[in-house]
Amino acid sequence: MGYLEEYQKKLVSAQEAVKVVQSGDWVDYGWCNGTADALDRALAERTDELTDVKVRGGILLKLPAIFEREDAGEHFTWNSWHMSGIERKLINKGCAYYAPIRYSELPRYYRDMDTKVSVAMFQVAPMDNHGFFNFGPNASHLAAVVESAQIVIVEVNQNMPRCLGGTENGVHISNVDYIVASDNPPIAEMAAAGATDVDKAVAELIVNEIPNGACLQLGIGGMPNAVGSLIAESDLKDLGVHTEMYVDAFVDIAKAGKINGSKKNLDRFRQTYAFGCGTKKMYDYMDNNPELMSSPVDYTNDVRSISAQDNFMSINNAVDLDLFGQVNSESAGIRQISGAGGQLDFVLGAYLSKGGKSFICCSSTFKTKDGTVKSRIVPTLSNGSIVTDTRANTHYLVTEYGIVNVKGLATWQKAEAIISIAHPDFRDSLIQEAEKMKIWRRSNKI
Repeated sequence: MGYLEEYQKKLVSAQEAVKVVQSGDWVDYGWCNGTADALDRALAERTDELTDVKVRGGILLKLPAIFEREDAGEHFTWNSWHMSGIERKLINKGCAYYAPIRYSELPRYYRDMDTKVSVAMFQVAPMDNHGFFNFGPNASHLAAVVESAQIVIVEVNQNMPRCLGGTENGVHISNVDYIVASDNPPIAEMAAAGATDVDKAVAELIVNEIPNGACLQLGIGGMPNAVGSLIAESDLKDLGVHTEMYVDAFVDIAKAGKINGSKKNLDRFRQTYAFGCGTKKMYDYMDNNPELMSSPVDYTNDVRSISAQDNFMSINNAVDLDLFGQVNSESAGIRQISGAGGQLDFVLGAYLSKGGKSFICCSSTFKTKDGTVKSRIVPTLSNGSIVTDTRANTHYLVTEYGIVNVKGLATWQKAEAIISIAHPDFRDSLIQEAEKMKIWRRSNKI
C-alpha cells in the first residue's frame, strides 16, 4: 500500500477520531503551538458523555474548548508540564494542575511511565513524500509520546512550519492510527513583551560578558529578548545557538549576521533547539531552514550536551531570589506561574562549559496591584515559593543595579554581593535581616 492510499484509509473527521476517548483516559494534547485544535473542539462536543478524562500538555496559547464550560472540571482535568497565563487561570477554576519535572526528563518519563497514554493527538505539518508528518517547532518530547500512546491521531495543519533537524522530529504514517484535516488555523503566536528600560539595563550588563564565538541559550521573557536585541546590534560575531526554546530574538541575531555556529563543538553551523514559540516572523524563518536543528529535549537540555559547548552563555529570568542565593523562577508563594523547565539544566551545564556562564536576571523591584513597590531580592523565599536553582548552583545574578558572581562565596560574601544589586531603597532592611540570620559581617560595606 502506498503512502497516499494509506493516508486516505486513515483520514477521518475530528468527530469520528475523538470517539476513541473514554472516561478515565489519559489524553496527550501535544505541546505549545502544536496543541490539538480541531480535535479539541470535537472532544468538547462529547463533554456530557465523559468524566475523569485527564488531559496533558503544556504552554497553552489559547483556552482549549474542553474548558470553556463552567462545569469543565467535572469532566476534564488539565495536567501541565509548563504553565502559561491561560493555565494559571485554569488552576484558579480548579481544573488544572502542574506536573513538576525537569523538562529534559520528559522523553524518558513517557517511555518508562506505568500509566501509558491512552490517546495522543496534536497538530503536525503535512505528510512528506516519505510518509512523515513533521512535528513543526515541537520536537521536544513528542516522539516519546507517540511511542507510549495506545492510539495516535495527527491533525494536519498546512500552516505548520516544517522544522528540519537531527532526530525525533516527526512521526511516520505507519505509526499513526487516524489522520484529521484541520481548518488550517494560523499557528498560535506568543510575542515577547516589549523591553523596558530596566530590561535594557540588565541586557547591557550581560552582553558585556559575552565573548565572540559564544554559544547562546535564551529563556522566555522580556529580559532574555532584550539581550538578544542588544546582541543583534553589537559587534559580536561567530555566535552559536543551543537552546531549549527558540525565540524571535534568535532570528534578529541571525539576520544581523552574528550567528554562524562555526565555533560550536557539537552540531557546528546548526542552531539547535527543542521547541520554538514566537511570532509568524520566526515560524517563517524556521520553515524548511537547514541551518536550524529541531531536536528532542533530552538532547538539547542534557547537561552533557550543554557543557560540551565552549563559552556557553545561559540567560534566564527569575521571579525572586533570596540572600542565600536561592532562585525561584516558577511560583509566587504557592501560586504556580510557570514551571521548572530546563533552567537548572542550563545553569549546571553552562558552569561545566569551558568559559561558560549562566545568568539569572530580574528587575530589582516590582509593583503589586495596589501600586506598592516590593523588592525581588528578599531575605528568604516566602512560604511555598519553589527553589528552581539551589544556592550551590547559582552563578551570575543580574539586576539593573549590577551583576555579581556568587559561585563559591561564603554566606556572608554572598549576602553582601546580592544586596549590592538590590534596589537602594531596600538595602538597609536587607542588611538588618541578614544580621538576624547570621550571614552578615559588621565590617561589610556596600
